[in-house]
Amino acid sequence: MMEEEELEFVEELEAVLQLTPEVQLAIEQVFPSQDPLDRADFNAVEYINTLFPTEQSLANIDEVVNKIRLKIRRLDDNIRTVVRGQTNVGQDGRQALEEAQKAIQQLFGKIKDIKDKADKSEQMVKEITRDIKQLDHAKRHLTTSITTLNHLHMLAGGVDSLEAMTRRRQYGEVANLLQGVMNVLEHFHKYMGIPQIRQLSERVKAAQTELGQQILADFEEAFPSQGTKVAWLDKIDRRYAWIKRQLVDYEEKYGRMFPREWYMTERIAVEFCHVTRTELAKIMRTRAKEIEVKLLLFAIQRTTNFEGFLAKRFSGCTLTDGTLKKLESPPTSTNPFLEDEPAPEMEELATEKGDLDQPKKPKAPDNPFHGIVSKCFEPHLYVYIESQDKNLGELIDRFVADFKSQGPPKPNTDEGGAVLPSCADLFVYYKKCMVQCSQLSTGEPMIALTTIFQKYLREYAWKILSGNLPKTTTSSGGLTISSLLKEKEGSEVAKFTLEELCLICSILSTAEYCLATTQQVSDPDCQQTPEARREA
Repeated sequence: MMEEEELEFVEELEAVLQLTPEVQLAIEQVFPSQDPLDRADFNAVEYINTLFPTEQSLANIDEVVNKIRLKIRRLDDNIRTVVRGQTNVGQDGRQALEEAQKAIQQLFGKIKDIKDKADKSEQMVKEITRDIKQLDHAKRHLTTSITTLNHLHMLAGGVDSLEAMTRRRQYGEVANLLQGVMNVLEHFHKYMGIPQIRQLSERVKAAQTELGQQILADFEEAFPSQGTKVAWLDKIDRRYAWIKRQLVDYEEKYGRMFPREWYMTERIAVEFCHVTRTELAKIMRTRAKEIEVKLLLFAIQRTTNFEGFLAKRFSGCTLTDGTLKKLESPPTSTNPFLEDEPAPEMEELATEKGDLDQPKKPKAPDNPFHGIVSKCFEPHLYVYIESQDKNLGELIDRFVADFKSQGPPKPNTDEGGAVLPSCADLFVYYKKCMVQCSQLSTGEPMIALTTIFQKYLREYAWKILSGNLPKTTTSSGGLTISSLLKEKEGSEVAKFTLEELCLICSILSTAEYCLATTQQVSDPDCQQTPEARREA
């Protein structure tokens, strides 16, 4: 009867304890077991067949049953122990819940206290920081006030010193002081509404204006122009020596007052050149009849030397459309007005100033100052051209007289005809004139000189060469160079003595030399063979 009741209880329990697959899987993961009794799909028949696979194994059925009953009793004991242990769980849980609630209330109270204290601390910090901010503002304002007062003191003292130094013409000290005063004044732009600050600013502007006017007056006084524009050409050396002295004095006294990139010394020299060119042009137009060749050449030579001196000392950057070109490297010397080969006046002055040991700058490859003064001499170069015309005429007359007095050259059978010395003298003189003229001008004066030489070269050919050919009885028109070069037959061939043949060879050689030299002068690249020159 008990066994049937247990079986019914088991069946009811199994019906009630039907677990879902997810729950069953979770149980297997938490409590893994290899016992077939713990499987969800447990089959009693299969389990019994496993225990008694054969009829012989039924002999141990009592032993197996006993083991199963023992296992059942153990499980019952465990179940009863667990059930009995759960009788006080509800009461213990309620007690634990009450204790937890009390602990939460206590914790809540403590948190509230902490929050109140934090609020009080925050309020206290705000009050402290507010006081600190006020102190920071007070410190900042105090620092600004002290700085402003110091600047005001510096500005007031600087303005007083500036006015005093301006009256005493202490320009070196004024240059630094004025810059400092202007820097301090910039801090007071926002305070210009204050009458005292505005008054100081107006005093600074007035001092600047007075200083500018005073400096200009001092420069005008330092560079007197009285008596420097009416000197004649024979005093032109003194004119250039004067500007050199003025430039040296300017550099020593006023050179450091102006920024280096202003090139003030070069600007002064350029302005002097413009004034000199204008004044010399006026004087020469007024006294044109008094201009002599030697005086003109002397003035031109001294002027070109002065222009070369300017090219050595300056870059010419102030000559190009009013803009400045920055030099690649600044000059090493602080006094750039001493020549490499100084004139006597400058050498004396440099000895006095102690500047002879100053380093010298290299000579410039070209001269940007060429013609800046000497251009005024071009309208009067006709004096030089007329003088050369006269000199060449006298030279030709002297050659004719020398040829008549000395006679024809002596015969030399070994060397043949020699070139007449007068021909070389003529071309040497011409080359000298051309070189001299090229230094003065490359325009119309050069063309005029070339035309004059052409005229006297023709005179030389007629008077010296053709005019001294031997006379023949067979030629009615006289002997000419062209007739000498023609081949004649039989009785038409003229008979000449040895001296006449030597003279003819000399005249032909001289004519050939004249032709070759003339071609070289007109075109240095032109080179002809002797045969081509004879044909010409």
